[in-house]
Amino acid sequence: MSISKIALLCVINILMLTKVSASVFPKDIEAEAIAGAKKRNIVFILTDDHRYDAMGFTGHPFMKTPHLDSIAKEGIHLKNAFVTTSLCSPSRASILTGLYTHKHRVIDNNRLEQPDTVYFPQYLQQQGYNTSFFGKWHMGKHSDEKRQGFDHWVSFPGQGHYLPPNPYYTLNVNGKRVKQQGYITDELTDYAIDWMELQSNSDKPFMMYLSHKAVHADFTPAERHKGMYDGQVNLPVTHKIADYNENTPRWLRDQRNSWHGVDFPYHSEVDIKKYYQNYTEAFAGVDDSIGRVKAQLKKMGIYEETLIIYMGDNGFMFGEHGLIDKRVAYETSIRVPMVMQCPELFEGGQTLEQVVANIDIGPTILEAAGIKTPEHMDGKSFIALAQKQEIPWRDYFLYVYYWEKNFPQSPTVFALRGERFKFITYYGLWDTDELYDLQNDPNETINLIADEKYAQVITTMENKLYEMLNDAGGMDIPMNKPGGEFRNLRYQKRDGDKAANFPDNRVVSKPVNINAH
Repeated sequence: MSISKIALLCVINILMLTKVSASVFPKDIEAEAIAGAKKRNIVFILTDDHRYDAMGFTGHPFMKTPHLDSIAKEGIHLKNAFVTTSLCSPSRASILTGLYTHKHRVIDNNRLEQPDTVYFPQYLQQQGYNTSFFGKWHMGKHSDEKRQGFDHWVSFPGQGHYLPPNPYYTLNVNGKRVKQQGYITDELTDYAIDWMELQSNSDKPFMMYLSHKAVHADFTPAERHKGMYDGQVNLPVTHKIADYNENTPRWLRDQRNSWHGVDFPYHSEVDIKKYYQNYTEAFAGVDDSIGRVKAQLKKMGIYEETLIIYMGDNGFMFGEHGLIDKRVAYETSIRVPMVMQCPELFEGGQTLEQVVANIDIGPTILEAAGIKTPEHMDGKSFIALAQKQEIPWRDYFLYVYYWEKNFPQSPTVFALRGERFKFITYYGLWDTDELYDLQNDPNETINLIADEKYAQVITTMENKLYEMLNDAGGMDIPMNKPGGEFRNLRYQKRDGDKAANFPDNRVVSKPVNINAH
């Protein structure tokens, strides 16, 4: 090959790499104001691992969440709210950037954000907002440094702790190390209320981002809430091996006996029922926090005009599909609670049926602040939907989860969720794909992937999935050096030395290639 051809190939390769790795974030932040719009005060409250159904007003059998319920009563329940990756850091990055995971590239809990990452609060600052962040940031795992877009900052490294692990443990309060005094849910709320008080003397609008550690494992209730559900707890619907359909993926059957499975949960014999009780009691502190924030807004005289949005960062399973935790694309993993209120904007007591996602939070908050959605964002504001306006809305949203070596039992997952059907595929895994009819099979127990009646649905959804994934380099799977401890164990007492059967639709009784020579 001639030198000129080699040089040309090198140039082409460089251009291809440049295209793949090019950032989607704008170089310049230009907040475009909506003409005549009011700059509202905004409170965004985020919790960790809160299931979509763990709320009193949705008919939970024993949980009491009066303050959370009051947001739905005075505002709107966004019934079909989802996350685009069911994992703490990727979900939080999508909330802050308005982007799908493969674009912001925070693919797991270890990866730091890209240096040029742009967060929606930066647009608020440009339009004269005071902004604050309280609580769990997590991106980068060990970093609690103050991030761009926030004037006031209170955070901690990684997951943080419900209670100080030692007398010297500190929080980052605007760059200073300040000792954590007590129960973190209450303490973060104390900091938030103190900051809200200061806004009474400001002529600027404000946006407060209250990001609780709760209710992440290990679930630890406040002392005042321990035992409040004694004798009342029943687990959500769980799946036994006998419940599996013949086309249930092999990896799923095997995962029962793993770190994320009910047969060997977190490599222990923990009582899942007691575990669930701790979870529900830990949420009581969050509900108290919501009540305190709402009371403070009333005290300040700005309750009616302030937008409050509450959501969870991902779902959580307590036995569904034989699993615990999250990461996978099943409903109890990707579906989250979301409610919002602003009496000046919305009629109370509504239920919004359209599918919304974490990528929509930034655009929604920006519209409430009188700012148009930046062109680079994937999300869309749902304020017009809540006002019962007829606007174009999405038919599908994309779900991704990228395999982590320290949690090898959960494969790379790509999924497309529509109003009726969900298509799931697994990259680099010898197993079956999945298709579920969510209207007729909401618990996702019957895999229709081998049913010829749905062949066209499968083809359409698979093509749409890869079309969306291909946008901005998503087909070039991000990779990380493995981080954290390896959870690659199985429990012999529960058939850990045996593998599950292969799905029936992947096994044949006679050769299919009859023309081989």
